Formats: sequence, structure tokens, C-alpha cells
Amino acid sequence: MRLLRTLACLALLASLLASCGSTTLLSNVGPATLELRPTGNGENVQISYTIGKPARVSVYLQDAAGTRYTLRDSEPRLASADAYTLFFDGTAPTGDPVLKRKALPSGSYTYTVQAQADDGEHAEAHGTLTIGGVDAKPPLIEDLVVFPETISPNADGIDDIAEITYQLPVSATVDITFTAPDGKSVYPFVAADKEGPTPQRQVWNGKTVDNALLPDGVYTYTIRAQDLFGNLVERQGKIAIAGGGQPEIKLSFTNIAPDAIMKGDVITVTMRVKNTGDVPIRTYGPPSGYEYSTDDVFSSVAGGKYVAKPGGFWRVGVDWDANSGGAAKRYPYRWAITPRPPEQWKIPNQEDVLLPGEEAEVIGRIRVQQPETKMSFYVGLIQDGVGFFQDRTGRTIVKVGF
Repeated sequence: MRLLRTLACLALLASLLASCGSTTLLSNVGPATLELRPTGNGENVQISYTIGKPARVSVYLQDAAGTRYTLRDSEPRLASADAYTLFFDGTAPTGDPVLKRKALPSGSYTYTVQAQADDGEHAEAHGTLTIGGVDAKPPLIEDLVVFPETISPNADGIDDIAEITYQLPVSATVDITFTAPDGKSVYPFVAADKEGPTPQRQVWNGKTVDNALLPDGVYTYTIRAQDLFGNLVERQGKIAIAGGGQPEIKLSFTNIAPDAIMKGDVITVTMRVKNTGDVPIRTYGPPSGYEYSTDDVFSSVAGGKYVAKPGGFWRVGVDWDANSGGAAKRYPYRWAITPRPPEQWKIPNQEDVLLPGEEAEVIGRIRVQQPETKMSFYVGLIQDGVGFFQDRTGRTIVKVGF
């Protein structure tokens, strides 16, 4: 009796072991029939399958004309009693360098799930999938122009920025990134910007979103546009940074004299300015030694020749308290920051540059015509159209007699 029980147990154990060793590579594929009607609201259908032994799985669709759209390509899967699920949103990757992902057109498709086991066993199963609804035109990035293709972001007003212009035929969500010359570091520029079917313009200044200037080199820009139906378009190109840097300039000395004059006399302002940065500083007149009257303004002298210019021009200027409180312009008396006479300027008699490490002594003269008994003069650095730096430096009170 005991022997019979032992034999029965051994038989049962053998049966269980045989059952455990008999596995189905691919099973429970389905559902057999699927229908998807995309409206741009995130609809999807699910294709499920079970893997009985380690394998590589491929899933693809095939239309009536035999065109294949691969959704999964030989991806490793472990054996599991739980089903794997593929969420299909109506799109498929493409081999196109521009249209990266495509919303498939309406129609009937056969879907296929294939499994290739490590031991060579192969299995596959099929189903039917129907896509209905409105076929969406992809958000092609048209008329793309990046100008200039090389920028020098150093605040000199020359090629400091690049304009990126393009046209979208449909509304889309746009992302723009810049990849460093090493091909690894990626800097976001535009993130999830919803743009309509109109001409678009973006301006890049060579900086990160945290306002850090990127080093010189050739960068790759990538523009991606994705619509609500999952169409994904990508365009790439090159843009270079050369001569980038942050202008730095310092007033190292000021002197205003004499401190007691008669109305109609001239005060002389001596200023020393040094370029302490690593990029040239652009400047223009009037030149050192030019004499103003307190009735003058830099923009009105010499027939308007020295009116403020936009961009990266720097000058050194003089102002006084009462004027700053009520006049339309601050620092009405301005001079070029250069150690050279106008005929030796980079563009003679028009503009010059103060090179990195270079220092200039600037002499300014002002004939005082104001009916004031006491005037508080001071010096500052001006970047046209940007602001005032080292403002109200070297304050000196000048007594004026009548």
C-alpha cells in the first residue's frame, strides 16, 4: 500500500514537472478586432499579449496596399503570466528625417504580434484594426530661416542675436533646443509653446534660459512641432557662436574742476575708463575734448550727429542733480570712450572700439550758463538704449558766481 502511494506521488510530480516545462511562447493576443477614431483628445486602443518564455517581440500594422508600420521592433520581453499591453494612439514612427511620427490615414489594417524566443521558436498572431475620422495634415515647419547663422553675443549691437522664422500650416505644440558641439549637452529654448498656423519668429541670444552665455562653438538647433493627432515634425540645422562675451567696463578715475566759477566759465571733467571685460566696447562721439554748454544736449549738437544709437554703444557722461530731476534725458553731456583721436578711430570720425584691457582718458568740458549758485555734477557710464552704469560717480559741488 505504501509503495502504491509512493508511485502515485511520483507520477503526480512527474506530471506537474511536465506541465511546468510545457510553455506557450505567444498567447492571449487580442482583441481580434479594434476600432480607433482619433479626435485629438488622446484616444487609443490596446493590443495585449502574453509571453511564455524570454523572447523578442515585434508589433506592426499593414494596410491594404501592403505598407508596413512598425510599432515595436524586436524588443526583449521576459516570460510573465501577466499580459503585456501596447497602447496605440493612431501614430507610427517613420524613417523620414523630417516627419518623425505620422498619424496613420483612415482605413483598415492588419496588426501582427511576433515573438522570437531565444531558443529559436517563432510565433505570431494577427488581428484587425480600423482607423476612422478626419485625416490630419502634419505640422510641417515651412520656410525655415535662421539669420544670421553665426552670432557674436557680446552686446556690441552687431549680430548679437539670431532670428528663427518659420511657418506652420496647422496649429501645433513647438519645442526648440540647442545641442552643444560635444553632442551631449542640450539646452532648451522654447518649451511646449502652442503656436497657430501663422508666421512664427523666435529670437536667440546665445544664452540658456537661465541667462548664462554659452561658449563659442557650432551648435545644432532642433525644432519639433507636434499636433493633437500625434504627427511629429522635426527640423535641424547649425548655428555658430563666435566672439561671445559679456562687456565689462569701469570708471577708474574722475575729477571735476574747478569747484568755484563765474557764470559763463568752463569746468573740465577728467575721466579714466578701462575695458575690464573680454570683448571690445563700441563707442562714438563727440570725441574727448568736446565742449558743451549747459544749454546743450548730446543729441542736438553737431546737427544731431551724436543722437543715441541702438545696440551696444557706450559713452561716458556728465549730469547734475537738478537736470536729472526734470529733464527729458539723463546725462546730456556725453563723450566717446577711446584713447585715439577721431581720425584714427576704427571708422574714422564715426566710431571706435575700446579693446579688452585698454584704458582711455577722456576730457570733457562744459560751459556753465545755468542761473544757479550751486550745481552738483557727477559722472556715469552709458550704454545707449540699455541703461546707466556706475551711476552718479565722482560727485562734485561747483559754486557758481554772477
